[in-house]
Amino acid sequence: MRLVFAGTPEVAVPALDALLASDRHEVVAVVTRPDAPAGRGRRLVASPVAHRAQEAGIEVLKPERPREPEFLERLREIAPDACPVVAYGALLPQAALDIPAHGWINLHFSLLPAWRGAAPVQHAVLSGDEVTGATTFLIERGLDSGPVYGVVTEDVRPTDTSGDLLTRLAHSGARLLTATMDGVEDGSLQAVPQPGEGITLAPKITVEDAHVDWRAPALRVDRVVRGCTPAPGAWTTFRGERLKLAPVKPDAARADLAPGQLAVGKNSVHVGTGSHAVELTQVQPQGKKAMRAADWARGVRIESGERLGAHSREK
Repeated sequence: MRLVFAGTPEVAVPALDALLASDRHEVVAVVTRPDAPAGRGRRLVASPVAHRAQEAGIEVLKPERPREPEFLERLREIAPDACPVVAYGALLPQAALDIPAHGWINLHFSLLPAWRGAAPVQHAVLSGDEVTGATTFLIERGLDSGPVYGVVTEDVRPTDTSGDLLTRLAHSGARLLTATMDGVEDGSLQAVPQPGEGITLAPKITVEDAHVDWRAPALRVDRVVRGCTPAPGAWTTFRGERLKLAPVKPDAARADLAPGQLAVGKNSVHVGTGSHAVELTQVQPQGKKAMRAADWARGVRIESGERLGAHSREK
């Protein structure tokens, strides 16, 4: 089939690579978000998908909005049989959905109808799901509600960050998307409507969502930090300034600390929660590089009674 691939971030690149390697399909163009400012100089930078497409010598379309007449006209000229989609990041109008004969087929990183929305992997970690996966479905009007072609499952490991899990799903999902395109081409796959039960939503995780509440149980603190790693990044405050947190290690043997209370050992830093303590592994003070928590604690000379999440010493 002639394919136009739509995607933007790094997580979409494995799927593009898998389709480029297929001997049954031809990726003739990609659709991606416009170049965006990045880095300290805020220079305009092409998306990872655009960069990969340019390397492969493929036409790159970067509409500000997919409803633009010029974009729709070019898509009609290309005349794709289908448009596979992975994390494109813009709402597709019906006029675009109607162009390919086999529609736009999305790879979504959850087991639909669970976790419809922008942040399915983060919500799976935050909620303590033991199993998640990826789904291919036909895009229709509605939030991730279209009929399903196929699924692949993935265990959520106890120490997984959302980044770890998404990396694995990007590769297993790439294989699923390629198999789905094969099945659509030869007619062996038919989309099946999603069940009406089990629908959960996964809205975008905000910076405030990533603010750790030390009054919560250690299990919740652990999930929040892992679910918000690497983005938007879990954080707390220390002496009134923001402190970013890497994944923590729950320590059921330490139940002697109040929420947020710090305990510094020779090579360890523990923090109290609403249940037992957690051990900090790495932190990043405001305006500085990430460092081992024990090195940070020695540098700031934590005093007795100081807490995270508090602007002053509490005893």
